[in-house]
Amino acid sequence: MDICKLMALLKKEEGPKLDFKAEINLETYGDKKEFVKDVIAMANSRGGRGYIIFGVEDKTKRILGINPKDYKEERIQQIIYNRCDPPVAVSVDFVELEGKTLGVLTVYRSHHRPHQMIQNGAFYIRRGSTTDTARRNEIANLLQENGLMTYETVILRNVGLNEIDEKTVKNYFEKLGFVGERPSEILMESLGIIGQKIEGDGFSPTIGGLLLFGKDPFLYLPQVYAKVMHDDKIHLFHGNILNMLDNISDFLKNLIKDENYPFDALEEVIANALVHRDYLDDSRGITINITPKFIEITNPGALVSDNSIYQFTKGNNPYRRNSWLYQRLLMLDHKKRFMRSGIGMTRIKNSFANIGKVKFINIGSQNLFKVILPRNTEVGGQNKGN
Repeated sequence: MDICKLMALLKKEEGPKLDFKAEINLETYGDKKEFVKDVIAMANSRGGRGYIIFGVEDKTKRILGINPKDYKEERIQQIIYNRCDPPVAVSVDFVELEGKTLGVLTVYRSHHRPHQMIQNGAFYIRRGSTTDTARRNEIANLLQENGLMTYETVILRNVGLNEIDEKTVKNYFEKLGFVGERPSEILMESLGIIGQKIEGDGFSPTIGGLLLFGKDPFLYLPQVYAKVMHDDKIHLFHGNILNMLDNISDFLKNLIKDENYPFDALEEVIANALVHRDYLDDSRGITINITPKFIEITNPGALVSDNSIYQFTKGNNPYRRNSWLYQRLLMLDHKKRFMRSGIGMTRIKNSFANIGKVKFINIGSQNLFKVILPRNTEVGGQNKGN
């Protein structure tokens, strides 16, 4: 940490990866707990390195200074090691500024999330500039992103096999080279489409099985829908992922009625939303807002921690949320729309080059990803959307 980097950080506002403190107290049990909570929260939150700068008044950023002798790096690391599982990697630097010494605790980007407080078993994250306890779906997301659980293969034990569309499963099996009059339950179980109920009392669909092969997952997973809004009207779409994509695409083509509009690129954005959305967020679905100037697709699920907007738009092999779904959709969709899904948003930008600017907005604090596509304000594209 040098003075130029420190000065740049001091110009920023507090957030998920930046915190200002007048001092760090490490004397009492409670002091140590509060300190480690902040470290864990920063390590668990999306993004790169985090920084806790101490010796600065958090509201005014007035330089107060600290005594470096009070902050031994070995002691700080030991406090974290004894209270955090797995331990978070940190380092401590001291920088002179305005004749005073500031401390900078660097919380390195973690590939071992989620981190947990040993003493109380809690997981913490940052909500903006505040440290808070992680909710159940947020913990599940952290586990899924780091390969510690696969959400799609969770068994829905209250759902019967009659909710699986046998014809869709049979078509999938035929593409895999398995031919038979009806899908084998043993084979469906081995592929993660269904799973055994408690004590082997029959089978039930998995979440992934219902999302791909279900007749209407919305009945059991109420977040599985897409809402299209235009002209003060709302149209709700639900069904399995492929049915939703087909129905939404047909609806938008009939609504927009512009042969020159790049529908393939619009369909690719919607396919991305359906396969990469955060299905652990059960409070909302996908929204598509259509105005004369733009189409805004809002997707529950910010980019996962190993991605950036740059990586995602350039297509540098981005990490995929819901990889189990994605891999099966590659074969299920005879239109091959998921072959393109998430490979590179640059192609989408190029598709709209003659119309206007495409915007990709990642909102980590709200767990949302937005794509704003321009529209021609007149059919034929004489006027460009903003």
